[in-house]
Parts: sequence; C-alpha cells; structure tokens
Amino acid sequence: MKLNLKRPIAFFDLEATGTVIGLDRIVEIAVLKVLPDGSQEMKSARINPKMSIPYETSIIHGIYDEDVKDAPTFRDVAQEYADFLTDCDLAGYNSNKFDIPMLMEEFLRAGVEFELENRRFVDVQNIFHQMEQRTLKAAYKFYCGKEIENAHSAQADTMATYEVLLAQLDKYKDKEWEDKKGNKSVPVQNDIDALHTFSNMSRPVDFAGRIVYNDNGIEVFNFGKHKGKCVEDVFQSEPSYYSWMQQGDFPLYTKRCLEKIWVRWNEKKVMIKQQTEKTVVFDRPEGSKSIQQGQAQRPHFQKREFKGNPNQPRQQPRKEKSEPITNEMLDLLKQKFGK
Repeated sequence: MKLNLKRPIAFFDLEATGTVIGLDRIVEIAVLKVLPDGSQEMKSARINPKMSIPYETSIIHGIYDEDVKDAPTFRDVAQEYADFLTDCDLAGYNSNKFDIPMLMEEFLRAGVEFELENRRFVDVQNIFHQMEQRTLKAAYKFYCGKEIENAHSAQADTMATYEVLLAQLDKYKDKEWEDKKGNKSVPVQNDIDALHTFSNMSRPVDFAGRIVYNDNGIEVFNFGKHKGKCVEDVFQSEPSYYSWMQQGDFPLYTKRCLEKIWVRWNEKKVMIKQQTEKTVVFDRPEGSKSIQQGQAQRPHFQKREFKGNPNQPRQQPRKEKSEPITNEMLDLLKQKFGK
C-alpha cells in the first residue's frame, strides 16, 4: 500500500544513552523520508554523545563507547538533519513521548532552529497500543509476519515501523473503534491528518507529557500538585511556579512551551489593564480639559493675593474683646441649670 501524502513524512528512530529527556544524549539517528510520489530517502548516523553510555543501555541497542568515540557530535550534524526534515510531518514508534522531545532537546542544545508548529505527528505505537497493545517486535510479528533482524538498531527499527504502519492501514481499513466515552469511529485511515488525530489522543503540548491540552483546547499541567489545572490559572495563583519549572530539571522544549504560555498570559494582563485605563471624556463646557477615568474632579480654590512687606510676619487675626461676667449673668445661669 502507498501512503496518501500531501507532503513528505519522516519516519525516524533514536538510540540514546538512556531515557531521561533532559539528561541523556542521542547515540544513533535514522530518518526515512517518504515523499508524496512514494519515493524514499534514508539518512542515518552514529553520534558521539560526549558522555559514557551505560553498560545496561549498550546491551539493549548494541552501541558501546568505542563505537562512537570517532563519530560526529549532534551539534556537528544538527543543521544537516534539520534541513533534511524541512516541511516534513514526523512519525515514529513511541515518538511522541521519546523521540520527538529527545530530538528537540538536542536541536535546542545545539542552537539549531527546528519548529514543530504546523506539522503532523503519527505515533505508530499509539495506534498499535490502542488497537492491539504490543511492543514493536510483537507488532512487526503480528502485522507483518516477520521477525526484526538487528532489533534495536535505529535503521532496522525505522524500517520495521514504516512497514507496520502500512500493514495497520490494511488491517484496520474499515474497522470500527470505540473510545472510553462510547464514541464510535473508523480512525485508522490512509490520511495523515486522521492518523495524527488518532495517535495523539493525549494531546501533548510539549511532547514530554508535562503539559497537555484539555477537551477545550486549553493547556493544563499533567503532573505534580497542579495536575489538571489550567497553566494560566496556576500563573495567576502561584506565579513562582513558572520560575521553579524554568530553573528545574525539565526538558528544554517543555520550558520553551511554558515560556510561550507565560508571555501570552502577560500580554493578556497588559491588554486588560490598558482597556481599564482608557480615557473617558465626560460632558464639559467647551474649552475645558478632559478628565481621566477614576479621577475625581477637584474643587477649584482661588488664591488670595498677599499685600504688604513679605519680610514682615503676618498679623494674626484680631480677637474680639470679651465682656466681664456680671451678677445678673450668674443669676441667669443658676436659673437655667438649677444651681
């Protein structure tokens, strides 16, 4: 089966020193670019991670320190791979949770611009797990009836992922699927937009799963004490949470996504403040000045001109001379107060 493509899609796989996005490094990358006419281009390389590969990790993918000691660093090849992936949608196996955030981390670390906006993401594992729930090796056996040779090599896993997707399209062509809410659909179609929607059910913002979209398309935290809360609401109630995340051990792309939300939230605050401080012109006599909203019109007092020598002290107001108290006045007081 041939993929129905509107633009190129790149299937890719990464092998790394481990699975911690912010700390581990790529040791091998393979990209299979499939063009709308069905033609393919493969690009792969071993990468020197500039750190030791843990032995238990080397056992899994078969790449040891001596295999990459003379290989280029990711910084050396970053621009080359960014150019190769230009205008491509991205696909992989568990790519939404691992490969895409790991790749973005390396691009950012290398200082190479690579935007994820306006791309489609097809995670073959998500399709597989929602339909059958297996591993890549089992998926390849289940869908293609074959065993993966050189499993856990990036190139072999990339080719297997591509073949599995083609087999999934055949197997689930008209198969109905029911979600947790009871909604039924035929989600696995030979259409990248449909596959993007179905394989991104968690609707990640940062692809590391720290921030996701809720049902209303609003960014919410997906971890910790604020899990499920709107990111902007947390900024409002606890602004220091932004600084804590930016200074914490989070992936660089998570921090970039958080920063975009922070900037947008602050721009909203400024806009609201400006709207409340707009100048309101009241009815007034012609030629008089406008009054700012919130300002009370103050009464105008006319200053009196001081006449005389300014070096001489002003005279105090003259007090009226009081009259002496008489017996008649005392008698009146006694009658009034009864004393």
